[in-house]
Amino acid sequence: MAEIVELGERPYVALRGKVAMGGIPAFADRLRDVVDWLAAREIAPNDAPFFKYDVVDMEAGLVLEIGFPVDDLHSGEGEIVTGVLPAGRYATATHHGHPDGLMAATRDLLAWAEEKGLEWDAYGDRWTARLEIYRSDPREVPDLNDWDTDLQFKLKD
Repeated sequence: MAEIVELGERPYVALRGKVAMGGIPAFADRLRDVVDWLAAREIAPNDAPFFKYDVVDMEAGLVLEIGFPVDDLHSGEGEIVTGVLPAGRYATATHHGHPDGLMAATRDLLAWAEEKGLEWDAYGDRWTARLEIYRSDPREVPDLNDWDTDLQFKLKD
């Protein structure tokens, strides 16, 4: 069930790229680049990994960041970027099941917000913070059908 939550600022480190819809799995495999970058600097993630959809354009491609929240703001280098997920109100929902079901879960969250008359913090296809947070560790939950993924989409203040 969808709900609205208030979240504080969250610094993060991520890999940024432009990706076609079909290229998301290959891009996701590069999360290891972020893990290695953090480890080399002795920076520990403080929560689960996420996908941040900065631009959602099904035809031209997606601009994505995959990364981790961390305690403090850092400086990125190369393809590694840093930033802060903004504080504010977020529409949230949890999807239990294979990541293939996330498109339907996203449609449901978007429809729920529309029914409630909520406005996204977005400008056209550019989003301030549209997140998929992967709560299940594949080493502990190898069956993708048992994964839990939180959707967190920032609402206009």
